[in-house]
Amino acid sequence: MPTMDTSALLTYLQGFLTPERAANFEAVLAQRTRHLTVVVEDIYQPHNASAVLRSCDCFGVQDVHIVEYETEYNVNPGVALGASKWLTLHQYKPEKRPDPLADCFSNLKSAGYQILATTPHTDDQLIGELDITRPTALVFGNEGRGISDRVREMADGFVKIPMYGFTESFNISVSAALCLYELTERMRKTGINWQLTEEEIAALRLEWTRRSIKNVDQIEARFHSQDGRPD
Repeated sequence: MPTMDTSALLTYLQGFLTPERAANFEAVLAQRTRHLTVVVEDIYQPHNASAVLRSCDCFGVQDVHIVEYETEYNVNPGVALGASKWLTLHQYKPEKRPDPLADCFSNLKSAGYQILATTPHTDDQLIGELDITRPTALVFGNEGRGISDRVREMADGFVKIPMYGFTESFNISVSAALCLYELTERMRKTGINWQLTEEEIAALRLEWTRRSIKNVDQIEARFHSQDGRPD
């Protein structure tokens, strides 16, 4: 739970929100999940990068793990429509981490996730057959090669979307949207504990409130100068 000072700060900052915005935060937080998460590997088209973020926000998936090697992950504001403002982005860059993919997978496995790569692989299971009782990270490769050979070696398994045409695969952003729709719909109909903890909700509530207020640093400085007392 937040400390007393943090709780007081949140109460103070919420005075700068409209009641409608504060109520919207609560409605969205009630549907947010970390039971499912998304990993994107070396996506190079800003349109696709942005569309994946937008889908994650729309389906209530809070975390996106971004593995970068050759291409910097760029967001197109016109496509993302502000989605990145409400998500938790974990970026793994080679200049900061010697092995971005290994670091990403290690963090996810330490947190209890099964890591499943999306690919038309010979030993795939269909997305509709996936066991979602376990926390799951879905990996999407880039627009050209799909997932890399290292992802194939390191993933716990593979999933695919059923297709009935000549084309081998969906565009990555379409693939992510279809997978997240299928899994989040099934997840919410189960009895598994998929929602955020109270601590996670409190942290995001404060983070989103801060991001919604202009000149928030100045407002917080005024709060602290008053030892947390309102005007």
